Amino acid sequence: MTGSVPSRHHDIADDLRHQITTGSIKPGERLPSEAGLAARYRVSTVTLRRALAVLQGEGLVEKIHGKGNYVRHPRRKIMYVGGWGTLDPWTAADPTLRITVRNTTVPASVHLTTLLKVPTGSPLAEYTCLSLEQGSPHGLARIYIPRDLAPAGVLDDDSVCQEAATRFAVLGPSPATIRETVCARSPTSDEASALRIGNNMAVLAITRIATDTTGRVVEAALLAFPGDRVDAVFTAHHVLDERQTQG
Repeated sequence: MTGSVPSRHHDIADDLRHQITTGSIKPGERLPSEAGLAARYRVSTVTLRRALAVLQGEGLVEKIHGKGNYVRHPRRKIMYVGGWGTLDPWTAADPTLRITVRNTTVPASVHLTTLLKVPTGSPLAEYTCLSLEQGSPHGLARIYIPRDLAPAGVLDDDSVCQEAATRFAVLGPSPATIRETVCARSPTSDEASALRIGNNMAVLAITRIATDTTGRVVEAALLAFPGDRVDAVFTAHHVLDERQTQG
């Protein structure tokens, strides 16, 4: 590696970033040890780790426990289709994309009580879906359904619900309405761990609420995607004012 001797962590990050983006350090390549880099840049390992944390947060470098820091391969983006509440069919059908699903029963927390309009502590079926491409996480969905509405056989290979789970779609009965709230924010510690991203990388967070024809909330989903690995598409439909169409 070449370059001047930066004195602060952001200068080190700039130097390493330049080497990565220009191809001097190639995707998949392991960086020298933290001690070695600290010696090369004439800084403490604490300062060096702060520099690496910047690159990890940007998605350029991934730290693998017990192995070291590696330059990430460019990430292909997945697409989330708003309104349908699902990954788009092309994304979901891509053979390189794998979805892991696990389920359990949890008591409704205060937050879930608010979303699902159920008493605190009510039993909920929780489905955790994680999308991975070649072992790299692309998205996380945590789907909650009142226990009495939870469909059977979600994890069966031939289940319609299993197909829905692989698309991050609504798992329960077809809802009458779907409401999605979207924001960009810092990840929670659980999201950062599952998605293997730094705490300073923004995630696209989607809270999806599905209701039936009676207005009962039948499902609440908390979705999180690293900001650099997803495109979200929302289609708006113009509704004419009936008063303007009369007379």
